[in-house]
Amino acid sequence: MLQIADHHDRQTGKAPSGRFALRRLLGARDGAAAIEFAILAIPYFLIVFAIIETFVAYTAEQLVSNAVEKLSRDLRTGRITYGLNRATDKSAAQFRQLFCDEVSILIHCTGEDTGSGLLYLDVRSFDSFADIPTTIPRQSTDLYADIDTSSFRYAPGGAKTINMVRAYYRWQVITDLVRPYITNIRPADGSLPTDFLIVATSAFQNEDYP
Repeated sequence: MLQIADHHDRQTGKAPSGRFALRRLLGARDGAAAIEFAILAIPYFLIVFAIIETFVAYTAEQLVSNAVEKLSRDLRTGRITYGLNRATDKSAAQFRQLFCDEVSILIHCTGEDTGSGLLYLDVRSFDSFADIPTTIPRQSTDLYADIDTSSFRYAPGGAKTINMVRAYYRWQVITDLVRPYITNIRPADGSLPTDFLIVATSAFQNEDYP
């Protein structure tokens, strides 16, 4: 009908009537795809970024866990020692650097960068496995309170001692859509949370190495 009306208008040379002009306007599709894309682009890309960031955050968590397992194995077997006057002795800064080397593919940190507030290492020996802490030390009883670092040490034991290696890393969440779901540290002042606290722990008894 619209085509017939257009043809009739061209034949007669008359301007289209109001009814036919309205039909032509309603039937026009020029630029519709661009407008629809503009409307849907923002939520679409937010979802894509949220998926990517969640994937990367959990990949970083696995990377930290692997680093803890690797350095725990080195402590357990005597490849890394502390305070024994051996070539294998490592200071806190050296141990931290070894950890940073293990996670450097995705996480940036250095052994000297102890004041960044992103990476914390707690390496201690205990009298028994029952003495090893099983919860995250926090500054208050609030579920999302910041971590309490006052008890963190670097003091692994020697042969046959019981030890714990625990790493904490503050992964900075960028995408707003993801923050409410994966951040587990919330500022006390109510400001926007940004930290996904990665925690990895290994408890073990050292071998009876020479």
